[in-house]
Amino acid sequence: MNRVDPALTTRLDFARLSPALAAAAGKLPTATLHEAARKVGALPSVIKPVAPQFKFAGSALTVHSPASDNLWLHRALEVAQPGDVMVVFAGGAYEHGYWGEIMTTMAKMRGLAGLVIDGCVRDGVLLGEFGFPVFARGLCIQGTGKDFGATGWINHPVTMGNVVVHAGDLIVGDADGVVAIPQARAAEVIAAGEQREAEEAAILKRLEAGETTMKIYGWA
Repeated sequence: MNRVDPALTTRLDFARLSPALAAAAGKLPTATLHEAARKVGALPSVIKPVAPQFKFAGSALTVHSPASDNLWLHRALEVAQPGDVMVVFAGGAYEHGYWGEIMTTMAKMRGLAGLVIDGCVRDGVLLGEFGFPVFARGLCIQGTGKDFGATGWINHPVTMGNVVVHAGDLIVGDADGVVAIPQARAAEVIAAGEQREAEEAAILKRLEAGETTMKIYGWA
């Protein structure tokens, strides 16, 4: 069998966000970050947490996997570092369970912050119990293959919906969905998000005091 050398399409040398920056991002809602980034970075709304309590923030470790195959996800786990969020485009084939209990266990041991996959996973109840944040299109029991002759890419750009995610970008997920912020803008967007949260807190106090949104926003 003709085997593809994964080293040919795997990048190991990319900058990651500082833990402090990722932690600051993790305190902000994804919707706030999306708005603070001037309405960019929202991944497809169909990608949701497998369990509602799941939340994460970290640096993107990107994977472009051949359709209906999860070998490159296993390979990505080997090069992942603590705090990484694996962001997977699965070739547009959704009716497969690319990830489950085994891979979640390894991801936890490697210290990953989470998984975002434009595809399905399996072992949904167990994933919820494990507590490792998994965001996917849904659950699917149909398995995947492992084609050693197929080419995939690790830490090269992947596209989800209309968003291109690069290795090292800020990825944040919560109950509302997932947002991707270019690494170069991460600090700026987080600062703008914190300011936005403070402004909204002030607006809430005015509403509780009896004012209306029409008056507060000057629409009347």
